[in-house]
Amino acid sequence: MAATRLELNLMRLLSRCEALAAERRDPEEWRLEKYVGALEDMLRELKKQSSKPAPELLNEYSRKVDFLKGLLEAEKLSSSTEKALANQFLAPGRTPTTAKERTPATKTVHLQTKARCTGQMRSELLGTDPLATNDSEELNIRKRKGLQSDEKQSAVELDAVLQHHQDMQEKLAEEMLSLARSLKNNTLAAQNVIKQDNQTLSHSLRMADQNFEKLKDESDRLEQHAKKSVNWLLWIMLIVVCFIFISMILFIRIFPKLK
Repeated sequence: MAATRLELNLMRLLSRCEALAAERRDPEEWRLEKYVGALEDMLRELKKQSSKPAPELLNEYSRKVDFLKGLLEAEKLSSSTEKALANQFLAPGRTPTTAKERTPATKTVHLQTKARCTGQMRSELLGTDPLATNDSEELNIRKRKGLQSDEKQSAVELDAVLQHHQDMQEKLAEEMLSLARSLKNNTLAAQNVIKQDNQTLSHSLRMADQNFEKLKDESDRLEQHAKKSVNWLLWIMLIVVCFIFISMILFIRIFPKLK
């Protein structure tokens, strides 16, 4: 399905926001916050359209917009520790926004923000000014070792961040595996209980059917017995009536009426 005009505008604005987020911005910079607000409005309109993208693509757009929004909220925090903790829970995008990107820009921004927050925390612990420390370190490195050592240091920090991220993912995977095993055991136990209940119910139904058949047989026998009793009683009554009738006739014949 071809992308609509609204989706293309959203992708362009999202790419622009990612580029702004990757830059070092002035504290009074207002464009990124306004752009993210416009992204939220465009995403809501895109979800309402009849020719909207696939659900997976919409979820990816929402994930990136939520990441940028969370990044702005984290930057407003006063403590570097709170910023680092807030950035830890941010979820960057999984796929590149444009075809020129090899890795998602939000993932790169996430790693840069983590490294920046770590540097600020280290500066606060050492009691130095983070901006002054960063500037002096950059000047000394460029004077003594040049740009190559700076790139190596950045690579080492990036590797450390990636290793920490990988360790957290492995730990999360182990916890999910443990939860899956526990869920499997609980499911098997529930299945056994349900199976036993089904067997008990089937046995109860068979017993009920047998009792119903026996009750039906006894009802038929009782009905036949009742019919037989009624027949014998009827014959007895007829015999008694006939006997009384004959006795009356004989009595009248033997004892004629007195004149």
